[in-house]
Amino acid sequence: MRTSNPIFSRWGAARDAGPADAYALQPVGATVGGRSTADYQTNPYAPGAGTSPRTDRTAVTMDDIIVRTGMTLGTVVLAAVLSWLLLPVDEANIGRSYGIAVGAALFAFVLSMIQAFRRTPSPALVLGYAAFEGVFLGVLSSTISTYIAPGVVVQAVLGTFAVCAGVLVAYRMRWIRVNRRFTGFVAAATTGFLLLLVADLLFSAFGAGNGLGFHSGGLGIVFGVIGILLGAAFLALDFKQVEDAIAYGAPREEAWLAAFGLTTTLVWIYLEVLRVLTIFNSDN
Repeated sequence: MRTSNPIFSRWGAARDAGPADAYALQPVGATVGGRSTADYQTNPYAPGAGTSPRTDRTAVTMDDIIVRTGMTLGTVVLAAVLSWLLLPVDEANIGRSYGIAVGAALFAFVLSMIQAFRRTPSPALVLGYAAFEGVFLGVLSSTISTYIAPGVVVQAVLGTFAVCAGVLVAYRMRWIRVNRRFTGFVAAATTGFLLLLVADLLFSAFGAGNGLGFHSGGLGIVFGVIGILLGAAFLALDFKQVEDAIAYGAPREEAWLAAFGLTTTLVWIYLEVLRVLTIFNSDN
């Protein structure tokens, strides 16, 4: 299963070297960690020939994932706050600020793609991605709050937390069933969404002005709501993969992959919530 973030980076790239835990030894239908083994037909972390069983000390835990995710999200927030304070967006230096924001976004994208195709997670890449992403978000949020919709950033942050809490409750209550069909649908829908986004950018770049109309009005709000729903679906996939990694006894370093996926998904949701609220406030 691939990781739940918009760039479809691989979850469990280190699984080839990871031995199985006791979960894989249970009979089909048994319950381990609150889940039936029928949910797991094979263990992707099963050992290859010549490997020895991993001890509990080297298996990922929920605490590992929480700590790494906190570090990654904290880096995003810190970089965003510093860029907001140190790179004020005003008429005197707006060009410089925009250039820094675009450059940070490009660096974040490059680092995320490198991590996506690595077989093992790299804390330096994940934290570097978080730092550059934070700079981009800080400048973007400052611009919107200053010139377009004052106060909308706080609303977007609260909205992001609300979406996250809602998905977590729905997942824990099993109102959301994450299976192959769900994963395939999310992948197909996201591909279509990204293609529309690219087409909109191309139309805007080559003289179509407002592109396909996704930047304002009712169509823009609808497009943003679809983006939020896709982000929520990715978050459900993230929760499933965290649960699977712990149940399978994935190696501890994969906590960084969980942090990477969760951070990317939360950034996605924040941007889409910010888009919807900005359009709504500017139209009013």
